[in-house]
Amino acid sequence: MARWDPGTAERLTQAALELYTEHGYDNVTVTQIAERAGITRRSYFRYFADKREVLFAGSERLPAALRAAVVDAHPAASPLYAALEALTQVGTALAEHIDRTAARRAVIAASPELQERERTKLAMVTSAIEEALLQRGVDGEKAELAARLATVASQSALDRWAAGRGENDFETCLQAVVTSLRELLTDDVAPI
Repeated sequence: MARWDPGTAERLTQAALELYTEHGYDNVTVTQIAERAGITRRSYFRYFADKREVLFAGSERLPAALRAAVVDAHPAASPLYAALEALTQVGTALAEHIDRTAARRAVIAASPELQERERTKLAMVTSAIEEALLQRGVDGEKAELAARLATVASQSALDRWAAGRGENDFETCLQAVVTSLRELLTDDVAPI
């Protein structure tokens, strides 16, 4: 096998998801993942820093991609629309991994350690969107609120999309969440 086989990272991810699903995240070792993928434990660390990172590979590129997409949104777009448009673009790109997305989310939901890592990732996403909105000239408070709302909406849409196993595309799921959000915001509410 070549030292840097281009399919190894994918095999490691698949092996990890299978093992985490079968035995639970806490009960799986790096050695088991490596063996299932057909490599040595030592080789595993050429691809991932630890057993947690196999589930978050590529997530470090997400904030920059979202930041660029928000900045490039139509100049007349509202802050929330610009953020949602960016999340739609990125979410649609993730559609090619639908089987893995559902399994990954289930593994993360079952582990407090992974939930914390996911929250860290989402905080980075929210910050990237907020920074891009500020770059677009949006007021600080509005940029923060739009970034938070967009992130929550996209996570809800991702839940719907993964649960439906691709029955609807990500954009359709996000539009449904946005419609629900609009209804919630326009409902008559008692004064606080």
